[in-house]
Amino acid sequence: MLINCVAYQDGKKLADISIEAISDYVERPDCFVWVALRDASPAELCEMQHEFGLHELSVEDARRGHQRPKIEEYGDSLFAVVHTVDLIDAQLVQGEVAIFVGPNYVLSARRDSAQGFQEVRARAEREPHLLRKGSGFVLYALIDAIVDRYFPVVDALELELELIEECIFNKGTERGNIERLYQLKRQIMLLRHAVVPLMEAVGKLDGGRVPALCEDTQEYFRDVHDHLHRISATLDTIRDTITTAIQVNLSMVAIDGSEVNKRLSAWAAIFAVFTAFAGIWGMNFKLMPELDWIYGYPVAVTLMLSVCGYLYYRFKRSGWL
Repeated sequence: MLINCVAYQDGKKLADISIEAISDYVERPDCFVWVALRDASPAELCEMQHEFGLHELSVEDARRGHQRPKIEEYGDSLFAVVHTVDLIDAQLVQGEVAIFVGPNYVLSARRDSAQGFQEVRARAEREPHLLRKGSGFVLYALIDAIVDRYFPVVDALELELELIEECIFNKGTERGNIERLYQLKRQIMLLRHAVVPLMEAVGKLDGGRVPALCEDTQEYFRDVHDHLHRISATLDTIRDTITTAIQVNLSMVAIDGSEVNKRLSAWAAIFAVFTAFAGIWGMNFKLMPELDWIYGYPVAVTLMLSVCGYLYYRFKRSGWL
């Protein structure tokens, strides 16, 4: 689906143009065209490939999707893949944006993402002195907008971890805590898969041999790289805290299990007294004087109860009961 197709000149919007007119504006050295697609069909990508002269390998990657975040050079053009991460109903939904950048064009094709880039276009049009830098600035603006959307997700994950930590010492919540911690860990890994490869790719645009398209925007990409580094460090901290929380939770389960075993052992020892005395007096020997004694039964019961009571007192005092 075509969202918009706009031509710009000297940092200012010229007009909304049709797809058929793209090649006319791209041929003009002082203009560039910015096209946005959503869930593009193979036919639409082929049409854009024809209009912009896109490299077939980059088009193939955009058509297939499920690519690792990356930035690749194809001659004087760039191809970037950036993952979007949206938090919907406490679940992370991952999308993908393929960005084609050339000297006179920018083409973004997003899929499986509910959030568009209208505010990015509006911001760029409000800053003609930056938009005058051309397609390299638009590439920065798109990546920067996606990276900025990671921060609320990271804050939500940190909040979820804090809520779990508050419940970790509550009795009866061990199983639920383990499930929530593993779900949170999975979400952290999903976000890391979007951040870490992109951080490596963006790092190549702010130093060393920088593509010609990004020579005037190196400091902007350095800022994006710094944001990605901060997010990566925060995710590492959360992941380490989750690992510690899981270990603490498992220790709590082990402690509770030990308490149960202690109680069972104590009661087993108490009832063993009844079993021992009953086994002794249950033997079928003829010469057992206490069997003919008139006080034999009351004394036996009293003795068993006394020993059991003493054992109960000792176990209770030691904390086993």
